[in-house]
Amino acid sequence: MLQPLNLPPYPFKISDDEGTLTLFDEIRKKTIIITPEEWVRQHFVQYLIRQKNYPRSLIKLEGGLKLNTLQKRTDIVVFNPDGQRILMVECKAPSVTIDQKTFDQIARYNMVHKVSLLAVSNGLQHYYCAIDHENCTYRFIEELPGYVKGV
Repeated sequence: MLQPLNLPPYPFKISDDEGTLTLFDEIRKKTIIITPEEWVRQHFVQYLIRQKNYPRSLIKLEGGLKLNTLQKRTDIVVFNPDGQRILMVECKAPSVTIDQKTFDQIARYNMVHKVSLLAVSNGLQHYYCAIDHENCTYRFIEELPGYVKGV
């Protein structure tokens, strides 16, 4: 049984292959195994597309980045039409408590990407943060802004 999340339900194409649940990932265009973290990631992507109007063509999942000498992966990155990163999302399984360690992780990733909008979600709790790189400040925001064409 898949855990209900604090995100709208979406009509995923879920299959049961001898006890292993899979779904079709419309961003990566392939069938993937549903882990608890993947369940959150897929819901958050649909939330971005359906509720916040981010174009699916500007969303990338599990992109690589190099942090010092380590190879890391971002969960969700959204670009603007010019190819600049505008939003980065870190997804955790619902059983994972979002704490300072989670924020430290996305902040480290953002040292590389320099994105102005960050989101962290375990599917039950969601936190959004606006980053002002010029003034080296950040502030938590109540809601994730919707996509604005041309920004």
